[in-house]
Amino acid sequence: MQRRTMVRLVMTSLVVRAGTAATPARAAELAVMIDNFTFGPAELSVSVGDKVTWTNRDDIPHSVTHAATPRTFKSSVLDTGDTFSFVFTAPGTYHYFCSLHPHMQATVVVK
Repeated sequence: MQRRTMVRLVMTSLVVRAGTAATPARAAELAVMIDNFTFGPAELSVSVGDKVTWTNRDDIPHSVTHAATPRTFKSSVLDTGDTFSFVFTAPGTYHYFCSLHPHMQATVVVK
C-alpha cells in the first residue's frame, strides 16, 4: 500500500514538472503610435519573436521603412487609422523612418 502511494506521488511530481517545463514563452505584442509627425516611443526594446504594430494616428499618410539595405520591413502608405505589423526574428538594432517624411526616425532594439 505504501509503495503504491509513493509511486503515485513520484508520477504526479513528474507530470507537474513536465507540464511546467513544456510551457513555451509567449511573444509580446507591442505598439508604436504615429502622431504629430513622430513615432512613439522613439526607441522600443523587444525580444526576438515579438510583434510590433504601428498605428497611424495622424491625419496625413505615413510609412514605416527599415533604414538598412536590404530592407527587412517596409509598410505600404498608412492612412489615418491604418496599421502595419512586423515580427522581429533576429536580434539587432533596427533604425527606421517614414519614407514620406524622412525626418521622422525611430529605432527598435531586439534582444
